Amino acid sequence: MRTRPLKVALLGCGVVGSEVARIMTTHADDLTARIGAPVELAGVAVRRPDRVREGIDPALVTTDATALVKRGDIDVVVEVIGGIEPARTLITTAFEHGASVVSANKALLAQDGAALHAAAQEHDKDLYYEAAVAGAIPLIRPLRESLAGDKINRVMGIVNGTTNFILDKMDSTGAGYQEALDEATALGYAEADPTADVEGFDAAAKAAILAGIAFHTRVRLDDVYREGMTEVTAADFASAKEMGCTIKLLAICERAEDGGSVTARVHPAMIPLSHPLASVRGAYNAVFVESDAAGQLMFYGPGAGGSPTASAVLGDLVAVCRNRIGGATGPGESAYAALPVSPMGDVVTRYHISLDVADKPGVLAQVATVFAEHGVSIDTVRQQGKDGEASLVVVTHRASDAALTGTVEALRKLDTVRGVASIMRVEGE
Repeated sequence: MRTRPLKVALLGCGVVGSEVARIMTTHADDLTARIGAPVELAGVAVRRPDRVREGIDPALVTTDATALVKRGDIDVVVEVIGGIEPARTLITTAFEHGASVVSANKALLAQDGAALHAAAQEHDKDLYYEAAVAGAIPLIRPLRESLAGDKINRVMGIVNGTTNFILDKMDSTGAGYQEALDEATALGYAEADPTADVEGFDAAAKAAILAGIAFHTRVRLDDVYREGMTEVTAADFASAKEMGCTIKLLAICERAEDGGSVTARVHPAMIPLSHPLASVRGAYNAVFVESDAAGQLMFYGPGAGGSPTASAVLGDLVAVCRNRIGGATGPGESAYAALPVSPMGDVVTRYHISLDVADKPGVLAQVATVFAEHGVSIDTVRQQGKDGEASLVVVTHRASDAALTGTVEALRKLDTVRGVASIMRVEGE
């Protein structure tokens, strides 16, 4: 066994970083046995050095992250500060000065993953980021390594625990969106500003990473269609239940049927109660993968939090340290397929559309004509009326999203349509 310890620099010591440091200390003997050499925490870069950090030697704490990654004796840099800068510069600087990198930075990887992989390759170093998507759930490595010999066609999942908690609460209790959000905030599942979660930005970054790995194609955050869940109502859940469905905020990455392009999107959707993702409750995450040879696989577990995320970071740390000892690097970016990323309009899906209409003869015929003119076939129609007002719920067969969007725009122009109360895609059938 190698006796010289591998030196680790930790960038960030918040909820995740402090757990990484704690596990490195409390599991030191196990980590040594698994890696084949001891690992040593050589420095911790923070913004507020005066804060008490239990279990961390104050002599290791510094505010100069740049100097830490430039030391030259650092084997692995663990980046858990998040954001674009200074994380991007620190990571590339770490490569330049001989360190491999373990990161949990989904936003940076979704925006600049290709450049970071290129920098790692240029300096013959590792870039691992299991913790960037779905917390403790082993997902990136199975996609990148275990399924490397397979053809992945679709990755669909719940990759944000905050939104799943809110939607699950709305489903199980009948609560409205704001009431469920308030409870999520009180319990610590939602941030004071929940925008990144509820508007789908967090899930979109993860979708970009997953699509890139699954389809061997560079997919950036800007390529991901994004739609938040703030407009989902208790009435939507009531309609979903009538269809035998529930509602989830889904990240969906899929290959076109002809295999010539890919799409990545995030939006709320109705899914049948029979689908495995429908039973994912609370703040848990789950990702459903469909491939040619392996068939259907599901990965499930806690998607956030200090300990779960630190677990994924430490798993990467072990792998990277083993590579350092062996004088090798793990798999880097695989973008050989270079498939085009199609716009949302090319996606083929189903729609659930709820309309407020005038309760008089001929309305249904007018609505059906609009669907026919746009080439969208109607599957089912439900109508209720009282005192001159009526609601009309239409569920379509599969059609392009562009055709369905055009249909909705035309419906809004009908004099007999008072308003489009709800529009939601139907997935997982």
